[in-house]
Amino acid sequence: MHSPTTDATAGATTDPLQRERDHLASSRAALKAMREDVESLDLRDVTGTWVSAAVLQNQIEQRIAALADLAHTPLFFGRLDYLHAISEDLSEGGGGERFYIGRRHVHDADGDPMVIDWRAPVSQPFYRASRKDPMDVEKRRRFGYTGGELTAYEDENLSDPAEADTRSALLAAEIEKPRVGPMRDIVATIQPEQDEIVRADITGTVCVQGAPGTGKTAVGLHRVAYLLYAHRERLARTGTLVIGPNRSFLHYIEQVLPALGELDVAQATVQELVAHVEVRGADSAEAARIKGDARMAEVLRRAVRSGITLPTEPCVVVRGSRRWRVPAYELVEIIEELKGREIRYGAAAEALPQRIAHAVLLKMEQGGEAPDDRVQDAVARNTAVKAAVKACWPPVDPVKLVHRLLGDAEFLAAAADGILTAEEQRTVLWAKPARSAKTAQWSAADAVLVDEAADLVQRTPSLGHVVVDEAQDLSPMQYRAVGRRCSTGSATVLGDLAQGTTPWATASWPEALHHLGKPSAHIEELTQGFRVPDEVIVYASRLLPAIAPGLAPATSVREAPGSLTVTPVADDPTATAAVVDACRAALAHEGSTGLIAADARIPLLADALTAAGLPFLDPGTETTAEARLTLVPASLAKGLEYDYVVLDEPAAVVAGEPDERTGLRRLYVALTRAVSGLHVLHAQPLPPQLG
Repeated sequence: MHSPTTDATAGATTDPLQRERDHLASSRAALKAMREDVESLDLRDVTGTWVSAAVLQNQIEQRIAALADLAHTPLFFGRLDYLHAISEDLSEGGGGERFYIGRRHVHDADGDPMVIDWRAPVSQPFYRASRKDPMDVEKRRRFGYTGGELTAYEDENLSDPAEADTRSALLAAEIEKPRVGPMRDIVATIQPEQDEIVRADITGTVCVQGAPGTGKTAVGLHRVAYLLYAHRERLARTGTLVIGPNRSFLHYIEQVLPALGELDVAQATVQELVAHVEVRGADSAEAARIKGDARMAEVLRRAVRSGITLPTEPCVVVRGSRRWRVPAYELVEIIEELKGREIRYGAAAEALPQRIAHAVLLKMEQGGEAPDDRVQDAVARNTAVKAAVKACWPPVDPVKLVHRLLGDAEFLAAAADGILTAEEQRTVLWAKPARSAKTAQWSAADAVLVDEAADLVQRTPSLGHVVVDEAQDLSPMQYRAVGRRCSTGSATVLGDLAQGTTPWATASWPEALHHLGKPSAHIEELTQGFRVPDEVIVYASRLLPAIAPGLAPATSVREAPGSLTVTPVADDPTATAAVVDACRAALAHEGSTGLIAADARIPLLADALTAAGLPFLDPGTETTAEARLTLVPASLAKGLEYDYVVLDEPAAVVAGEPDERTGLRRLYVALTRAVSGLHVLHAQPLPPQLG
């Protein structure tokens, strides 16, 4: 940390901190001028259609929004002093250059940069330079802020061999800053191993196995921001998508990309991606597991193609006074050829009338006529041709097909023969089939089957890049659904095998990537935590041998003695009072508090908090000065974080799941949500795996 110093030679007080504040003020003024320049653009004289004018107006509005100056978001957070000039016009002078690193680019009236975007190549050494490899950086400066005001700075003289390595106090303070409101960006604290993932090439898919607190979610979001910077035109055409486990999680992360100036990234849950039907029902764990099995893809493929029939009669086309006959054996050849090409069912249905029409044209030419393409199109629309196509290659409605598959035992048996056992078929069949697809009690797993069937009929459009978080909870069929959305693009897959809490949770990343359609993806593992205190992560890691024996325990850079408290309480009505007292004690600290409990105990605790006069929020809701406590069902805790966590009754969290391993994984998630302190209260004995 630095404070004003006296320049003895000049006899005056120099204040480098004030100079940095002046640069911040000048940069904010320049950003304001940039925004005003865009706002002053006059589109009245722009020629073109109203459509092009509307598109241009939309682009201008997005640019204005991207240039917003967020009052409590520092415009720059670091500075790089290079030993040598980077710019060509300064390279002959022999001196170095100085760059301020921030969330977005800012230039002055002459076009000279005042702040460099953190994604620019010249900014990369801010994250990767070290004394071992200074990357031509003489000095790296980090800035500290309080409420948006620049209050401190610290320097690392990377090219000075005499200076010892020390842990950055500002970096630690930024990581440990209280969590109030939605998730923040980590642009000021990205570590070298995280930066490598963020800047990985767009052409490749990256899978990140990340222990709790390693920043894998933030890394994925910053990777999107980086790719949009480096490949903006490409992704503007093809689109980007962030997929999260639930809406609470998406609400929690939704401000990260806008804070980095990226406003055009869609967000969705897997269920929203496959919303071909309204989900009103639920499966048993075993039925959901089977429906999510990759074998169902072949069952559906067979079902979609089950209506294809080889013709036994010729197709006779009447044109004027002449009749043209395509014999049955030629029709069979055409249909067999289309079946063998494995193209989408709908695409084949569209090609079949043209293929039959082409056969008719050949006969016309042999008969001395000279037909052209217009004649072929007319023949393809001929009543006899359309009737032949409908009989041989009938249209398929994906929703109706899956409705029949799950409601008709004979149809399922034919499609699943040799794939699903008789017992498995009985498990996935609806006990009481609905009369129509509209009245069916569709489950979430059923909706994924409909999506698979829809893709078999008509190819799903692909995006340029997809980020899927908490991926360890996806079934193979859900991976296929996500993979369809990036079949010609790339993906960033984020997850932790130890946090898989579904009956079909991912067993290994290579297997998951195979189902995603990206078997050659690069797998990275993040094990160094920055969020969860070491005492807490060591305690939670006692569960790893039981829930994910192949994973290395996570470590944490944060030593916080006293961050873990485990308190046995009496098994009587005073137990909830102890939980309320623990919440009140946590709220005495700055920042957010999360009360995490088994789903079944949420109503009881809600009543207790209300009776005690403690206001609380639902997961994903932004905290306020009046309400900093969130009541979190254990099933929704994944991906969230709070400064202080009160964990109610671990045994109940475990018991709330269908099997012990899933229950222990749910508990592992709950134990690793705290940034500053975790207080565990239990009336029942703790799971023995916790020792």
